[in-house]
Amino acid sequence: MSISISISSLTSYLSSLSFSSQVSQKPNTLSFSRSKSLSFSPSPKPLLVSATVASPVESETTDLKKLVKSRLPGGFAAQPIIGTGRRKCAIARVVLQEGTGKVIINYRDAKEYLQGNPLWLQYIKVPLVTLGYESSYDVFVKAHGGGLSGQAQAISLGISRALLKVSESHRSPLKREGLLTRDSRVVERKKVITKESLLAAQRDDIHTVMELLSLEEHQARSLLIHHRWDVDRVLQLLIEKGRDKLYAEVGVTIIDHDDIILPELSSMIECNICFDNVSASEVTAMDCGHFFCNSCWTQHFIVKINEGQSRRIRCMAPQCNAVCDDVKIRHLVSMHNPNLAEKFDRFLFESYIEDNKRVKWCPSVPHCGNAIRVQDDELCEVECACGIQFCFSCLSEAHSPCSCIMWELWSKKCEDESETVNWITVHTKPCPKCHKPIEKNGGCNLVCCVCGQAFCWLCGGATGREHTWTTIVNHSCGRYKEDHFKKTGRAKRDLERYVHYYNRYKAHLDSFKLESDLKEVINGKISTLEERDSKSKDFTWIMNGLHILFRSRRILSATYPFAYYMFGDELLKDEMKDKEKEIKKNLFENQQQQFEGNVEKLSLFLGEEFELYNDNEILDLRMRIIAVSVSTDNLCRNLYDHIENDLLGSLTWTVHRIAPYKSRGVLRSS
Repeated sequence: MSISISISSLTSYLSSLSFSSQVSQKPNTLSFSRSKSLSFSPSPKPLLVSATVASPVESETTDLKKLVKSRLPGGFAAQPIIGTGRRKCAIARVVLQEGTGKVIINYRDAKEYLQGNPLWLQYIKVPLVTLGYESSYDVFVKAHGGGLSGQAQAISLGISRALLKVSESHRSPLKREGLLTRDSRVVERKKVITKESLLAAQRDDIHTVMELLSLEEHQARSLLIHHRWDVDRVLQLLIEKGRDKLYAEVGVTIIDHDDIILPELSSMIECNICFDNVSASEVTAMDCGHFFCNSCWTQHFIVKINEGQSRRIRCMAPQCNAVCDDVKIRHLVSMHNPNLAEKFDRFLFESYIEDNKRVKWCPSVPHCGNAIRVQDDELCEVECACGIQFCFSCLSEAHSPCSCIMWELWSKKCEDESETVNWITVHTKPCPKCHKPIEKNGGCNLVCCVCGQAFCWLCGGATGREHTWTTIVNHSCGRYKEDHFKKTGRAKRDLERYVHYYNRYKAHLDSFKLESDLKEVINGKISTLEERDSKSKDFTWIMNGLHILFRSRRILSATYPFAYYMFGDELLKDEMKDKEKEIKKNLFENQQQQFEGNVEKLSLFLGEEFELYNDNEILDLRMRIIAVSVSTDNLCRNLYDHIENDLLGSLTWTVHRIAPYKSRGVLRSS
């Protein structure tokens, strides 16, 4: 049976499965009434998607686990035809073996795992169908993160990359169909907003849920706070769990107010909290039907607000999980303490940032007052309007290609050891024999260690003990090489290794800070040329080169902490064998060295005194800077691809995600 469906239509259908946060006014809308049943308005071409998840049979799962283990001896990482695909938060590791077209995902049959959805089942097989291999390979997948739609697209990308290992000739047809692109959507999914628009954004999300589910404002807010302000997640759980279970988990109670029986206003009732007899006019009832005197409600609300629990204050009745109406809370508290009512409103507003995985405050110090919102929760790096660049996931400074875990460990290590390392680096040199740090106490550059080894203080190379005013016996200078002799102590080797990577990281970081002044210097040189009435009028090429230099220098500095943890034993000890680690380390360092060479060349070109050049020399400089800029960008992209797919993508036991590479750099606020 052939599959006649285009890639673009599949992608658009998959994207449509995610609920939009906008409410359409067209006839083909998804409407939810207040009744317990979901109603879908008619559509000319309905796409029926089953939301029923069949529970797997334990015996079948066990049999599939045995099958996978027998077919994949040594695990996924040991297989020759393997590929990794990513889509938003979904990650899939795919292994291909010659077979009959069977697909197993997380030890379950693909049809069962993907809930029988024909669209997802077709999409994961598109790369195989494109090459005519739909019945030639069995597919084994480990997938996690994201939803089933994202996992299906991640699996498709993983299969495409695995097919490249079968034959490089497959690249052209797969690329032509757009199957080798991590994310086929061209529209930027991330958006930077300012503090002034946060309240409007919060209201938009609340009103979206209110209109779709016919809820009151405080009920919609409670649902969104519980699910971290993810509108799509709320609607997805509504279909999967049903209205009653979803509301019960959150504490939203839907009761017709006509069913709540209150005493007449002229009567007196007893409050079940303080046991005082109060007038019915001094009693307030919540959605759950429980009512108590206003004084008890007010004291309850004051305590909760002062304890920082004001985002979802629950009813006082025993075993009642209902969330109180924030309008009634505000009314009662404001009569007692208006300042506390303002504090309550501020907590509700701040919950949109602090409880929302898609909105975060800028980490600038002092705080600039801005917040950043992204359209999805994909790992990314952003730049605030105040100029600070940071990782949206961990709020640290931009650190790709390091993962957040690596950067956290590196930052802590630098804080703990940097001062010691700085002193050792400045005042001592390691003995080439025993590797102990040696401090020079005289003016002669021929230094002798307590172990008896003489060495040159200038280069650190081992020498003979005899010397004259101009020469040293057996003197030779060389580059640093890691010591492989087993008798060197582990602690000393670790310190040397750390110093090696830290020095290079710090050197590029210092270069980045010094080069930050280049923009002002270059603008001055451009002004000089304009005053000289030069023929060259367009200098965007030099500003583009400067932007690439800044971005590349920062990335280059972060590659050293990445290499420290990727090829060390501190974080990923059991992920690679020594031989495999050495091969991957050499490949990485080759690419890193090429990238580093281009960055230094670009820095050299941008530092030239071009304001003194004639028009021909400026044209020559323009060609050189454009060529090196393009080359540097390509090398940086290739390095990212190598890190993401060949290094981090091959990990078996741990998951490290990095922000995707952007030629334009991090996302900037407008």
